[in-house]
Amino acid sequence: MTELVVTLDLEGVTDKAGLMDRVARALALPPWFGRNWDALADSLSDVSAWPEEAAGGLLFVVRNWRAYAEARPQEWETAQEVFAHAMRSMPSLTVALTLGGSS
Repeated sequence: MTELVVTLDLEGVTDKAGLMDRVARALALPPWFGRNWDALADSLSDVSAWPEEAAGGLLFVVRNWRAYAEARPQEWETAQEVFAHAMRSMPSLTVALTLGGSS
């Protein structure tokens, strides 16, 4: 099986609410997704919350993240901690930050 590639595009995101909305959209999470750090960690660490096509693994590509990271450095640090924790919990999950694109 091949892993599913899902892109999280953070262009124009300026706060945690925007980040959570983009994650919910990118992963097609249910309406009851809590839009908080714990809910994000739970969703990334639970294969049943992933799209069905991700049975072979999930590559979560985060792009256009620099402006958000600069505007909200503490939130971005927390997001990175959540991503890292989820990858440790789920070996079939990879979160990759792109280096190119907008600043």
